[in-house]
Amino acid sequence: MPSNMFSSSSNSPKPPLIFPLLTTLFLFLILSATSTAAQSFSECSDQFRDMISTNRTTPNCRKLTTLKAEFGWTISRNKTTTVEVFFGAQLDDDEGWLAWGVNPGERPQMIGTRAMVGIKYQNKSFGVDTYNITRDTKIGCQLRPSKLDEDGVIFSNLKIQNRSDFVVISATINLGFEYNILGLHQVWQVGNKANEKGPEKHPTTLQNVDSTETINLNTNIGRGVGQHRRHLRTVHGILNILGWGTLLPLGVILARYFREFPFKWKYWFFAHINIQIAGYTLGTIGWAIGLVLGHSSRYYTFRIHRILAIFIFTFTTLQMLALRLKPESKDEYRKYWDMYHHFLGYALLALISVNIFQGIAIFRPDQTWKWAYIGVLGALAAITLAFEIRTWVKFIKEQQQQKNEQDSRKQVAEVGGAGAGAGAGGVGSGGGGGGGGSGPSSDIPSAAPGEMQ
Repeated sequence: MPSNMFSSSSNSPKPPLIFPLLTTLFLFLILSATSTAAQSFSECSDQFRDMISTNRTTPNCRKLTTLKAEFGWTISRNKTTTVEVFFGAQLDDDEGWLAWGVNPGERPQMIGTRAMVGIKYQNKSFGVDTYNITRDTKIGCQLRPSKLDEDGVIFSNLKIQNRSDFVVISATINLGFEYNILGLHQVWQVGNKANEKGPEKHPTTLQNVDSTETINLNTNIGRGVGQHRRHLRTVHGILNILGWGTLLPLGVILARYFREFPFKWKYWFFAHINIQIAGYTLGTIGWAIGLVLGHSSRYYTFRIHRILAIFIFTFTTLQMLALRLKPESKDEYRKYWDMYHHFLGYALLALISVNIFQGIAIFRPDQTWKWAYIGVLGALAAITLAFEIRTWVKFIKEQQQQKNEQDSRKQVAEVGGAGAGAGAGGVGSGGGGGGGGSGPSSDIPSAAPGEMQ
């Protein structure tokens, strides 16, 4: 079976360290693509457009960046700025709610938002009202309807309509001087629980957390506060899946199957080291980006994902220190170090897979990441299975070949021993016959036992 995978021959030629160079180039391309990517918005769906249009007007509309929500508006100017707004989202559960509002503060955020909330009750009835989102909401206080006449914004003509569980709420809002339609801070949300008193707490996925933006209603251009974070999350996910989840397992596969058995490749050690360094570099950069994202998250944290990530980075760093700190092959405690190194390596691979799925779960409801990583794991499993089958087939064949050779030598030895005994008996008989050299014993060649040996 395969022996220690982390030692190398000093006489092995050293190919160039190309993997770290390719890693740097790949990282540069990712960061360049994501840093220059512009936030794009698609037009609203036909269903939403039909629900908000009238014979007289067709409002501006667009899809929002999260929760599969859509937003429409029509501006009219009198003494104050009046905007007719429409907000729609899918409510597939038996109960739920959707909300849209504006924030007069310096940035779009939940606290301080003046909102309209439409509720779908369990009895299939619907209702809509206005709410002032205060800090009490974050500590679990029940959200209750409130009039907003004295808050610089007036909601009127509130309506709610439903078509195949796609719910649209609308209102006419008069904006005070605190609000600017060239940079309106809008906040939206969707929840799946409600009671007779009002909406209950919404989920805390990234889709819910990122549901804010500043929009110019004249140009239909929006800038999400979470736009930069979404790009960083994409880079974070790609680097971790490629580094921790793909390259590190490939390096282990190469070391296990190409050192001596079943395949012997003279460059295995340095290819193994290059792949591991590349994977560790990408994974570490992804981990650092994760720390930045966690530090910038004011209102939420993903504790399990964070703890597992720190554990993985710490002990993978210990594994990489083996490049310099591993004991010599002649040291008497080298075999115990090998056991520790192998066990920790395989345990880390399992833990890495668990944490990648933890991170993917945070991206709900997007399943693209999940199936992409399942494909990566499937490919790695297929490669490992193929090499493992080849290893055992070759091992069994060699064992059988060795057994056959041993049996053959044993048979030859037995035949040789029998010939030697017969030859000795013939010589004795000839001597006793008083010189009968032409007897049967003379037919046995005296050199035959010597040739058998």
